[in-house]
Amino acid sequence: MNDDSTEKRMAGDYEIIQAVHIGDREVVLGENPQDDTGMKYMCAFCRQNALFAEYSEVMASDDFPEIVELFGQRVAEQAQKTHIELNKPRIQGIDDRPITAEGCIPISHEDDLHGKIIVIKPEVLRREYRRATRQLKLCMGGFGASPHSRGSACYCVDLYTGKESRYERMDVLGTIQPENLPGWAKHGLTAIQQEQAKKKTTKERER
Repeated sequence: MNDDSTEKRMAGDYEIIQAVHIGDREVVLGENPQDDTGMKYMCAFCRQNALFAEYSEVMASDDFPEIVELFGQRVAEQAQKTHIELNKPRIQGIDDRPITAEGCIPISHEDDLHGKIIVIKPEVLRREYRRATRQLKLCMGGFGASPHSRGSACYCVDLYTGKESRYERMDVLGTIQPENLPGWAKHGLTAIQQEQAKKKTTKERER
């Protein structure tokens, strides 16, 4: 009996048959068996969120080995780009080992996470980001930040990159007190707080 319950991932008329997500982009390989224009296979970069997927630098061909070779090249290039990004001079000398449960305070349904420093579970992150510099976030809000909330979304700011992100409450390993943060994280927290204060002052002046 064939199991047709698994929904195929499609990019237009192409079924995605291989995909590797590393760093800030995903490399995909697609196939359209019905194509008769000489573009049966394609390779592209993909960025997606909960609403839509955006494909760029799409290359198509009827030559499968050629497209597979391109797929491999792009994966290798993206891996190298990510390796350089994760090992910039400013991170050298930082203890970037993943934070475990022993290194933070566990949370319960009673805890309010608003304004708290939260630690994301390593297994939630993609393999290349399972490190301390990608686990520590300042929780800004979301229904999941409130105790006993029916919602689960927690909106955060990354202490290392300063980028905004969203996680589920179940993704949170625990919290860390600001005074127990490593130096780089204290610096990141200060920068975020200063930026927040600046935005608040600007809004007050505009009233």
